[in-house]
Amino acid sequence: MALSAFSHAQPKDATGVLVLADGTTIWGKGFGASGSAVGEVCFNTAMTGYQEVMTDPSYDSQIVTFTFPHIGNVGANEEDVESRGLGAVGCIVRQDVTRHSNFRARDEFIEWCVRHGKIGLSGVDTRALTRRIRVQGAPNAVIAHNPRGDFDLKALKKQAAEWSGLEGLDLVPSVTREAHEEWKGGYWQLGTGYAEADNQKPHVVAIDYGAKDNIFRNLVRAGAKVTVVPARTSLDEILALQPDGVFLSNGPGDPAATGEYAVPVIQGLLERDIPLFGICLGHQMLGLAAGAKTAKMFQGHRGANHPVQRVGEGWGESAGLVEITSMNHGFAVDAETLPDTVEQTHVSLFDGTNCGISIKGKKAFGVQYHPEASPGPQDSFYLFEKFVGMLG
Repeated sequence: MALSAFSHAQPKDATGVLVLADGTTIWGKGFGASGSAVGEVCFNTAMTGYQEVMTDPSYDSQIVTFTFPHIGNVGANEEDVESRGLGAVGCIVRQDVTRHSNFRARDEFIEWCVRHGKIGLSGVDTRALTRRIRVQGAPNAVIAHNPRGDFDLKALKKQAAEWSGLEGLDLVPSVTREAHEEWKGGYWQLGTGYAEADNQKPHVVAIDYGAKDNIFRNLVRAGAKVTVVPARTSLDEILALQPDGVFLSNGPGDPAATGEYAVPVIQGLLERDIPLFGICLGHQMLGLAAGAKTAKMFQGHRGANHPVQRVGEGWGESAGLVEITSMNHGFAVDAETLPDTVEQTHVSLFDGTNCGISIKGKKAFGVQYHPEASPGPQDSFYLFEKFVGMLG
């Protein structure tokens, strides 16, 4: 049972706390790393994949509330990480984290959190917290864990209240790679792990704004050779790599802030008719480069069960088909600002927000969701095949 939901009085044995910017205090049992971290509180509705969520760089500066109660029961392993220890700063769960019960586990989730600096809070009424987010929006907050239960609530409240939030924040510099990398990993199979990539053509240059590694594996699976470059790689540097196509990755923060330096590069690629494919943040910045605008969402979309419908022209017999998708975003392309040169290709059936675009007359498209996360479980892999098929 939850120790205490939305209470200022610290219950006995409470070793963790979530303090919202408005002063609301939510107590629980802390686990994982000790200390405190500030971020935006969001919720994720997926029933599986908590390790992938916690290492997704798109969750940088966010505290994830898992609506599924049994988090940690399959343990942790090194194959399911999506980045080099980056991702969410903390997580909130309903039940205590139990010992793992899965043949792939190589570590307990709690010990994994300690090693990767992730702060956890269990014993929280996550249903009440999720309902609060749905009604009032995603709040800024501080999550803290102290095994002795000693907390300076005044300082935590001040930290939460003074944090600027995600709007206007460029978080990409803290999650992007520092140098060019020739991607080597192929697709994963049970019992054998990740295969080695051996494709030589076509060549995709992937701009890393905070990418999930499984995106690169799926590009390899679709038949491409992949070179990953840092977010601030110049247009000339990208062209010098002689790409057949350029991929725009997912990532954290406000796309308008990152777009200050990323959009001119994308526009240069569009002018040269180089094929482009963007996912999540990459999709948003493709929209910005084409003349649309982005906006902060009230609560965002995060989970592995989001229905998205194919709309617009060019779908043939699959027009109107619904894909079950995986999502993680707090910003979106404003469909009302799409210029005539951009076609909307996908929409969310939850709230009608934009989930896909294509640039007319160009081999350039993007989707707001994550096809590499195996939603459906294979509803969206065609996007990688479509992109690689454009490259000739």
